[in-house]
Amino acid sequence: MRKWLPLTAICLGAFILLVDVTIVNVALPRMADDLHASFTSLQWVIDIYALALAALLMAAGSLADLFGHRRLYVAGLVVFAAASLACSLAPNAALLITARAVQGVGGAAMFATSAALVSATYHGRDRGVAFGVWGAVNGAAAAAGPIAGGLLTEGLGWQAIFLVNLPIALGAIVLTLRVLPAGARGAGRLDVPGATAFTLAAAALTYALIRGGEHGWDDRLTVASFVIAGLAAAGFVVVEWRAAQPMLDLALLRRPSFAGLLTGALLFQMAAFGGLLFVSLWLQNVLGLSPVRGGLALMPLAGTAFVVAAVAGRHMPRFAPRLPIGVGLLCIAAGSALLWLTVQADSGQSALFAGLAVVGAGVGLTTPVLVSAAVESVPPRQAGMAGGAVNTFRQLGMTLGIALFGAVFSARLRSAPSVRAGYAAGIDRVSLWAAVAALVGAVVVLATVRRGVHAEHGPAAAAGSAGTAGSAGTAGSAGTAVGAAAAAAGAAGSSGSAAERSEASQRVGIDDTSQRAAGATRH
Repeated sequence: MRKWLPLTAICLGAFILLVDVTIVNVALPRMADDLHASFTSLQWVIDIYALALAALLMAAGSLADLFGHRRLYVAGLVVFAAASLACSLAPNAALLITARAVQGVGGAAMFATSAALVSATYHGRDRGVAFGVWGAVNGAAAAAGPIAGGLLTEGLGWQAIFLVNLPIALGAIVLTLRVLPAGARGAGRLDVPGATAFTLAAAALTYALIRGGEHGWDDRLTVASFVIAGLAAAGFVVVEWRAAQPMLDLALLRRPSFAGLLTGALLFQMAAFGGLLFVSLWLQNVLGLSPVRGGLALMPLAGTAFVVAAVAGRHMPRFAPRLPIGVGLLCIAAGSALLWLTVQADSGQSALFAGLAVVGAGVGLTTPVLVSAAVESVPPRQAGMAGGAVNTFRQLGMTLGIALFGAVFSARLRSAPSVRAGYAAGIDRVSLWAAVAALVGAVVVLATVRRGVHAEHGPAAAAGSAGTAGSAGTAGSAGTAVGAAAAAAGAAGSSGSAAERSEASQRVGIDDTSQRAAGATRH
């Protein structure tokens, strides 16, 4: 079974990358106690990681084109492991946040290359099997995060959630260097001005939202940060319009389907996951649950999402992409509304179950088709760019959601007569805003997204859904995580350009949610 050793190396990296997205939430209350961290610091512990992923994902894809996917993947593993060690040794919140930022840099390199490595290593029926296993590992990582975080935090301390990454990363590095080919270096160049402007705009906006919630919206530094974010965003637009090889071709935004999908991706991630930080704090700080029980209380979302994606995944290709995405966003809006109605000052953890389960159903419907829908809405030669942009906007939605909802939550907490009432009021208001965000996203998607003409009429796109794995049955449909990666690689492959194949296969990247992974394993 030596042929599966490369897949093992890729899956090890994917596991620690994705489990770190969810494992930290459960450990936050213990971190706050040990490090005497403020509420704002806790926001940054989560937000800085997602911000690094959002800001660097497309740039990391370009670097992989230039230096090779294996080289960047190994570099990402090394950076991620070193940053994990630094996180575990951090004596204060400032150093922990800094180490988390570096961890996000390594994570972006891993995230941008893992799907491409699977696609380049396996062919025919083996590729379909490999993507199915890889997707299952992704799903297991996302689902196991809250429980693993609770067990490690309660048994060994919060530092253990970072230390556990070290032996896994080391094993992945050694195995990768032994069994994965180095690959050829590519052509092109990195869009440094575009990456810099995008990173500055996202960071300044996130900082402005977090600081505004703590110090007021008329605070000078808050206002200055908003101004910097606006100027940087304008600079990004100018740079991308003028660039010969832009990180994001802004002409794609003229396509209603693609623009609607980016908006839907941002609002989806914001609504579905932006409030989980505050729910986790409520479970442990107010209800007094242990980290393990706090992690289990969040399982209705991950569990339902996994099941819905597995059951619905095989039926997704029958429908236009806007239907599962739009209906999924409506489910998230309904679930958030349930949380808004049921969480009260005297509520227990059971008040969460129905709302989280409905949100999970929405996540399971939406995530399997987001990337593939974006890939189908653009010309095949830009499939990789489209997939990378959707994943970037998802991470950006997570970042901005935590910052924005944090401002809402802290305002309600300060004005409440008691801590218990304040937490309940904060979750109540965050859930309401999440419902609004999801509803807006649903309206935008249903109004703008249509079945991609390139998927329906273009032979390149058709090759993407089946040709990459040899047959439609082994590759899986384009409505799943597997199909998303295969569609982009196959679409670019039929264009006849090796550079385009590299771009498509490495940038589409699959996200970290169990839902899409579960759907993938069914094909």
